[in-house]
Amino acid sequence: MSRSARLFEIIQLLRNAKGPILAREIAAALEISIRTVYRDIASLQAMQTPILGEPGVGYVMRKGYDLPPINFDVEEAEAISVGLSLIARTGDPGLWRSAGRASRKLHEAAPGTRRLLTSAWGIESGAVVNLSEIRHAIRNENKILIDYCDVEGRETKRTIWPLVLIYYVDAGLIVAWCELREAVRHFRLDRIIRSNLQSDDFAGLGEPLIEEWEATQMAGVLPTRNP
Repeated sequence: MSRSARLFEIIQLLRNAKGPILAREIAAALEISIRTVYRDIASLQAMQTPILGEPGVGYVMRKGYDLPPINFDVEEAEAISVGLSLIARTGDPGLWRSAGRASRKLHEAAPGTRRLLTSAWGIESGAVVNLSEIRHAIRNENKILIDYCDVEGRETKRTIWPLVLIYYVDAGLIVAWCELREAVRHFRLDRIIRSNLQSDDFAGLGEPLIEEWEATQMAGVLPTRNP
């Protein structure tokens, strides 16, 4: 890892930390020595980066510190995010770690890309729904009206709040709040007969639902390898 990339990663770790982070924790995350961490933090502080703290106590980043944006449009950022996740298929641990660092940079510039997840293997058949429209709805928190066919062949109309799109093993899934069931549900893309983007939105309600889903279901039901 180059020195500039290492400095960037230290900034990212500090910005994302919920409390003081020790030098040994930074060293473990970046696979470098503690001495290198001390030296790099001193360099960042000399460059007026607002890092507070000292050895043995831990370091924090002052709130409000921003990094320059990456010049990708939304669709480009989403494509890159999914592509980085698919690097897991190579079985190359070093490449996977590099993809993780790149993904963190991308998520910083385009936070919505964390709502696109992949498994280590891909989908064999495509969906009939417009995935660009689905991603648009996720980004803008627009509701979608769908005709859905369940595993037993029963069709229902549902208004959903799309939260996360997962490119998962042999099928794509939408994680969404279902107004019919009044709960978060998983909808297979290949079982959606038709979809219609709605003008109604659920602005501001998506993030709490995603956090609840991640806490209660993601680890046990839909394990993924997103960098």
